[in-house]
Amino acid sequence: MATFESKFESLSIWLNSQPIYHRFLDRPLQQRYGIVGSALFLLLIITTVSLYMLNGEYAVYGFLASILTGLATGIGALPAIFVKHVSPRLFNGMLGLSAGVMLAATAFALIIPGIEFGNEVWPGHGLWIVSLGMLFGGGFLHLTDNRLPHLHIKTNSEYDLDSIKKVSLFIFAVTIHNFPEGISVGVVFGAGNLDNHGTIMAMAIGLQNLPEGLAVALPLIALGYNKWKAVLVATLTGLMEPIGGIMGATMVALFGQVLPVAMGFAGGAMLFVISEEIIPQTHNNGTSRTATFSLMVGFIIMMVMEHLLG
Repeated sequence: MATFESKFESLSIWLNSQPIYHRFLDRPLQQRYGIVGSALFLLLIITTVSLYMLNGEYAVYGFLASILTGLATGIGALPAIFVKHVSPRLFNGMLGLSAGVMLAATAFALIIPGIEFGNEVWPGHGLWIVSLGMLFGGGFLHLTDNRLPHLHIKTNSEYDLDSIKKVSLFIFAVTIHNFPEGISVGVVFGAGNLDNHGTIMAMAIGLQNLPEGLAVALPLIALGYNKWKAVLVATLTGLMEPIGGIMGATMVALFGQVLPVAMGFAGGAMLFVISEEIIPQTHNNGTSRTATFSLMVGFIIMMVMEHLLG
C-alpha cells in the first residue's frame, strides 16, 4: 500500500508541475466541464468507429453496453444527494440482490454458453476449457487484490474512512474491480451470436453497480464533499468498465477460438468478486438472512429473464 501511495503522490506532483493543467484549472468551471465533456465525446466517437472498422458491430455493442453498465454506478449514487445514511439491512439487502443477479448471469450468460461453444470448437472438451479459464480469471483477481490497496464495501455507518486518502484508496479498489465486469460484457457481446446473453449480463452488472455507486458517494459526502461532485466521482469509477469491454470484445472478435477460455475467464473473475467482495459484506450487523433471501430473489429474477429472453 505504501508503494501505491508513493506512486499516487508522484503522479499528483507531476500533474501539478504541468502548466497546461494549471491553465485548465484557471478556466471557469463551466468551461472546464465543457472541455472534459467534448474530449470524452470525441474519444467515444473515435473508439466506436475504430472498433466497428477493426472488429465489427458486435464489438461496438459490447463497448456501448459496458458504458451503460458503468454509468449505472452514477445512477446508484444519486440517492446520496437526498440521504446521509442507509440502514445496514437495506444496503445489505441491495448487495444480496445484486449478488444473486450476478451469480445467475455468470452461470447462464457466461459459463453454460462457454461450455456449449467450447464443445463446438473442441468437441468433448468444452467443460475443461471453460474450467481452466475460470481458474485463470479467479487467479487474476487474486493477484490484483494482493498487489493493490483493498477496502471492502460497507454501509456508511461502518466506514472507518476518516480521511480523503482512505476514501481515495477505497474508490481506487472499486474502480479496479469494475474491470472484470466490463470484460464480461465485452466478451458476451463480442461473441456475436449471444445477443440475449449480452443483454442479461449487462443488466445484471448494471444492477450490481447501483449499490456500489452509493457506497462510493456516501463517505465522500460525510467528509464534506459537494454532493454532486460525490456523484460525479462515483460515476467516474465506472469508466473502467468500457476499457474492459473494449478488451473483451476485441479479444473475442480477433480470436474466435479463445471465446470459451475468455468466457471462463470472465466467469471466474465474476465469481471471485461475488464471493470475495459482495457476499461477505451482506452478513454484517445481523442482516445475513435478509441478504440470503435477497440473493435468492435476484437469482430467480435473472433466471426467469434468461428463460424469457433466451
